[in-house]
Amino acid sequence: MTIPVQPEGGALISPLSIADLKDICAFVHARTGMIFGETKRYYVERRICELMRVRGSATPQDYLAVLRADETEVEKIINSFTVNETYFYREEHQLACLSHSILPEIVRTKRPGDRIRIWSMPCSTGEEPYSIAIWLLENWQLVDAYHVEIVGSDIDTAVLHQAREASYGERALSKLPSELIEGYFEPKHARKHTLIADLRESVSFTKANILDPASLAASGRFDVIFCRNLLIYFDDKGRQLAAHNLHEVLNPGGYICLGHSESMARISDRFDLIRFPDAIVYRRGDGASDG
Repeated sequence: MTIPVQPEGGALISPLSIADLKDICAFVHARTGMIFGETKRYYVERRICELMRVRGSATPQDYLAVLRADETEVEKIINSFTVNETYFYREEHQLACLSHSILPEIVRTKRPGDRIRIWSMPCSTGEEPYSIAIWLLENWQLVDAYHVEIVGSDIDTAVLHQAREASYGERALSKLPSELIEGYFEPKHARKHTLIADLRESVSFTKANILDPASLAASGRFDVIFCRNLLIYFDDKGRQLAAHNLHEVLNPGGYICLGHSESMARISDRFDLIRFPDAIVYRRGDGASDG
């Protein structure tokens, strides 16, 4: 028998049965492609119980009925389930690869003044796209010779709001040299460092779902994509769809950077593995099919 639990100060809420967990995880998977299950029970149950408490739903099935009828609630559950662990200059070797190898290859087919588009997906609270902007200003001598456009996208609308605010605590800045903090951030206020306005304005942010071609197409095509530590949350079918969609939004000859534990070679034959001195990346190729 399932015994309801009562959060402090809240109404009775039933914990998730095996069937409840399966139904909720299936709903999240259908909307995001992310895979959750019994091994993630604590992670899922903690979030669902809090959402139920706020909404006033007595049982998980009641809350599922709300999700099926209310897109605003769907946005809340997606925001709750996404993982947003990040910091400035994460996987710095890929940033070095960007300035030392990737961009020099890309500008071979461009003229001074042409646009270069770089996409951070998922961008979380903005540390990655802002890191790209800072890195290029500090390390790529041709940064002013081209029109560099940096876009950050995420499925989580809450983190996009934080990214636009661009205020960060010490943990997010722990890998940044002190001179960069002094040069690109306003003086600390209320234990937060806020990026200077010029840098905030150099990055634009959009909501996007990597499994939804229409939401990706709205942002146009890119020369470089940073898609790190996202594909690990999908099943094989989801990874293949994501790879297809990424291929479609890359310009011919464009590059994609994945997380250190991810390999496009095991997902799709539409990308060529490129070994640069600083990092292994993938270039849009002419493979015939995914899978």
